[in-house]
Amino acid sequence: MHGPHDPILVLGGRWPSAAVASEKRFRHIYGLLAAVVLCMLSAAAVGADTASAPPDVLAEKLRARIMAAQAANRLVCREELVCGLAELPRFYALRHYRPAWVTERGASGLGEDLLREIENARRDGLQPQDYRFDILSRLLETARLQAASGRPQDAELLADLEFLLTDAFLMLGSHLAAGRVNPETLHSDWVVASLPGVSLSEALAAAVDSGEVAGALQGLRPPHPEYESLRHGLERYRDLEARGGWPQLPEKSAWSRGQDGEIAERLQRRLEISGDWAPGEGNGPADRLLFEALRRFQARHGLGAGGRLDAPTLAALNVPVRDRIRQIELNLERWRWLPRDLGPRHIRVNVPDYSLQAIEEGRVALRMRVVVGRHYRRTPVFSSWMDHVVFNPDWNIPTRIAVEDILPRARKDPGYIARQKIRVFEDWSSTAAELDPAGIDWSQVTAGNFRYKLKKDPGAHNDLGRIKFMFPNKFSVYLHDTPSRQLFERSVRGFSSGCIRIEKPVDLAEYVLRGAPGWTGDAIRAAIDSGTRRTVALPRKIPLHLLYLTAWEDGQGELQFRADLYQKDAALDRALQKPPPRGTQAPAG
Repeated sequence: MHGPHDPILVLGGRWPSAAVASEKRFRHIYGLLAAVVLCMLSAAAVGADTASAPPDVLAEKLRARIMAAQAANRLVCREELVCGLAELPRFYALRHYRPAWVTERGASGLGEDLLREIENARRDGLQPQDYRFDILSRLLETARLQAASGRPQDAELLADLEFLLTDAFLMLGSHLAAGRVNPETLHSDWVVASLPGVSLSEALAAAVDSGEVAGALQGLRPPHPEYESLRHGLERYRDLEARGGWPQLPEKSAWSRGQDGEIAERLQRRLEISGDWAPGEGNGPADRLLFEALRRFQARHGLGAGGRLDAPTLAALNVPVRDRIRQIELNLERWRWLPRDLGPRHIRVNVPDYSLQAIEEGRVALRMRVVVGRHYRRTPVFSSWMDHVVFNPDWNIPTRIAVEDILPRARKDPGYIARQKIRVFEDWSSTAAELDPAGIDWSQVTAGNFRYKLKKDPGAHNDLGRIKFMFPNKFSVYLHDTPSRQLFERSVRGFSSGCIRIEKPVDLAEYVLRGAPGWTGDAIRAAIDSGTRRTVALPRKIPLHLLYLTAWEDGQGELQFRADLYQKDAALDRALQKPPPRGTQAPAG
């Protein structure tokens, strides 16, 4: 298992034995991952060879150090850890211990290429220093100087450089493929998918054999167009930062259409810099153009499109560009946690955006608003497969909701349960007797002695509405209709107990039942109108992904930002700021 700031290594497609106890919890989306740590084999243990380093001598140096490292389960390279003892022996044995990144004359062009890619890790929101960029730069420069001077190359230095470069490739590759941190160590309500992944060993061999380091690393990145678009967005916002960012508007600034003056001028400048109002675009009065530009900004930030400079809009306008850059970096990391194959036809719910999209071959086939969980009953994040639909569902009210939400009201108002058309059963057994709620002294019922099963029958009064959409998960959440239609008109929609309430249940039912014989739109509406509970299996299971993205590119070239509903950005930011571990001993086994 890896901690919040531990490196994730996709090595050999297996979990280390040290993580067996947590394997089920920490399976990642890119296959079964191995995280092994090794370090420190002192120079005294292997000797210090500063003689000239012909190919056979350098190969023997690499072989001897690998053999010693295997025996000691530890390796040192300039007092720096090397990750990958499980992978190094096989990789170098297949090469007959020939170096991959250096030659007897010093650094090779391939080693220089890898150093450039490490520096370019910033484009993925990663930090070059996590991959020892400064150390590698110094070692490469020393090797260059030695070569230029005509002095004999230091074989020990070349061996250190070789292993550290291999280590850097494995570490960077693993982070590109699977993420820098494991979300399950940060959030109990976040579960990564156990889906086929990629092989770092194959990528390493391909990079060395082809001489294409950049191409090999590109193959490890998430293959989703959204990831690449967000990388471009990161580049654009860093360019904005380099040019000075955008100005802050004064506190308590206010503006609405028809007003001019200093605030209007400053607001226009702010919107021009962020690209919401291109200079000279459109015709018409200046206040109308500013109004439309402000609406565009509000839409990009999930603030509605009122076109008035209110307090939430002012706060969003005054977020520094550096903070937006960090927001993009955090969400690049989240894309690296996702399955590499989302499915050509799939459904995704983005919790901070309160939205659902049905995706077909990269295009949005269906879109709707949703209501998600309150802050204290968060909608979880995971991937599953939707497999059936229930028309006119009943609702067996979870005990937690019964105790925390319904019981306090019943204690204050004994008639509440009956008015809500809630049925009460003695317990949760299949033979439990139904009880008259008026015959229970609710003032004497507590969370500690609550044994009842509460249930709502199908109908207009049912909190699940007329349709629910089911998919296996350990959180007992699902998508469902709701009688509380007015909530969809709000811009902030965190009101549920964790399940996702959907705006257009009939449209979604038509979409997921497409191809099922007889299930036309009219048939779906007839099933609803019947009032009879009915379960219908989907003709094909549909991948469903519950996501948490606070920044993304919308496919139209526009960067979207959303408020951090559950404050997950801050936790991820803290984890990413911690350096990779520098332990001294590889896990046993």
